[in-house]
Amino acid sequence: MDATIDSPSPSPTALSLPHIRHHLIRLEDTVLFHLIERAQFPLNASIYTPGAIPIPDSPLSFSDWVLFSTEQLHSKIRRYQSPDEYPFFEEAMQETILPPLVYPEKVLWPNEVNFNGELKRRYVRDVLPGCCAQTGRAERAEAQENYGSSATADVLCLQSLSRRIHFGKFVAESKFRQETQRFVSLIKASDRRGIDEAITDAKVEKKVLERLRLKAEMYGADPNFNGDADGPRKINVEAVVAMYRDHVIPLTKVVEVEYLMQRLQGTEWE
Repeated sequence: MDATIDSPSPSPTALSLPHIRHHLIRLEDTVLFHLIERAQFPLNASIYTPGAIPIPDSPLSFSDWVLFSTEQLHSKIRRYQSPDEYPFFEEAMQETILPPLVYPEKVLWPNEVNFNGELKRRYVRDVLPGCCAQTGRAERAEAQENYGSSATADVLCLQSLSRRIHFGKFVAESKFRQETQRFVSLIKASDRRGIDEAITDAKVEKKVLERLRLKAEMYGADPNFNGDADGPRKINVEAVVAMYRDHVIPLTKVVEVEYLMQRLQGTEWE
């Protein structure tokens, strides 16, 4: 599990951009490793279709049921008390069996921003078809042996992707504290486009994609082929880059914008 369950209390450096970028780079590796694990199995579309695999007393698809059940367990051991963890199923949350975590300081402003629903839709609709091997055949009965493995890998992919996009809240809070008056004016004007432009750093985004491409090429290579550029790959490099370019980075910015739109609530600027 890549969760920050029982993670230590945020330090004063938690909102420094170098510190945040360090964590985002580490999350790149986590996301990539989990995607490589998922890519070894076929798409297995049946696990995302409610009713295709009957589940007693549940209308969920098999994949959603595995995710829901995992979140039930993780909520009991305080995963979602960490400020960088957000559930896909609020209704799965349970009372913790451990004492609540108490942070001496609040780094993030109270907010209700959670884009996991949109993230999961894009993951199933756009990310998986590009990352998973395509056989060109209809799903066969023998694929059923991979259903559990595929759904378990999906949980890890979705949890790491969720952490990645919601880490944008830390970026937004850091930038708000650096340029408070600028963001107060934009927020009061409900200028989402202006906020998006203020938080966007095209050079950083370009470096992220370049770094991710390099990692995908390196980690996705089969060592048995001695780095042969034409050797088989564990994952489609272009699909990984497209996932970040078209989904991860844009969703992270949406999280930042919507977080900032709630940032003045309960403050002197409201």
